[in-house]
Amino acid sequence: MKIFDTHTHLNAEQFKDDIPETIARAHELGLSEMAVVGFDTPTIAKSLELSQVYPEIYSIIGWHPTEAGSYTPAIEENLQELLTRNKVVALGEIGLDYYWMEDPKDVQEKVFRRQIAIAREQHLPISVHTRGALEDTYRILKDEKIHQVGGIMHSFSGDEYWAEKFLDLGMELSFSGVVTFKKATDVQAAAKMVPLDRFLVETDAPYLAPVPYRGKRNEPGYTRYVVEKIAELKELPAEQIAKASRQNAYRLFNLGEVND
Repeated sequence: MKIFDTHTHLNAEQFKDDIPETIARAHELGLSEMAVVGFDTPTIAKSLELSQVYPEIYSIIGWHPTEAGSYTPAIEENLQELLTRNKVVALGEIGLDYYWMEDPKDVQEKVFRRQIAIAREQHLPISVHTRGALEDTYRILKDEKIHQVGGIMHSFSGDEYWAEKFLDLGMELSFSGVVTFKKATDVQAAAKMVPLDRFLVETDAPYLAPVPYRGKRNEPGYTRYVVEKIAELKELPAEQIAKASRQNAYRLFNLGEVND
C-alpha cells in the first residue's frame, strides 16, 4: 500500500525532536509521500526546508485565516516568490475561521480572495481551511470561479449536502482522522458518497489523531487509519482507496502519472 498524506504539519513544534523517526514510522505504515503545510512565516520556512531534505515531502504554503490581520504587502510579495520554489504544489492553507475569530470576517475574506487571485496567477490549486464558515467559504469559492484552479477542502467536516456543493464547484474533499470518530456520522456519510476520483486523505498531524490514537499526537503515518476507515465505509479494499487517493493527489498537484 502506498499512501499520500496531503496535509500534515511535520513543521510544527511538536515534531522538532523526532522528524526522521516520525518519517521512518510513516513509511512502515505505508506512507509514500506527504505535503507539509506552512501557514505563517516560521512554518513556511520549515516546510520549504523539509521539502528540500526529503524526497517524499512536498510543500503547501499560504497565510492562515487566523493570521489574516498580519497579512501585509511585504508578506504577499514574499509569498508570491516562495510559491515559485521547487516542490511547492499548492497555496494554503487559506480560508475562513469563525471559531477562533482572530480577525473580523471582512479582513479574513479580503486575505482569502487575495490569495485565490495569487493561486490563479501562479496556476496552483488551493488548500482551504474552513471552520464555522461553510456558507461564506462556499460563496467566496463560487464567486472566484474556483474550478479554474481547483483545490482541496482540507479536513472536510461537512455533511452530504455540503459535500455535493463543494464537489460541484470542482473542489476535492480531503478526509482526516475525524472520519474515524464514532460521532462523526455526517463526515462518514460524505466519505461514503464521494466519487473515487474526487477525494484525498490527510492527517493534519499533530492534530486530529484518528482512532485508535485519538487524543494523542497525530503522525503522518496514521493516514493509514483514515484510508482503512474510508475503505470500510465504501466496502472496498484499503489498497484501492490508497491508490485512488494517491492518484488524485498526483493529478491535483500536477506531479505527473503514478507509475508505481
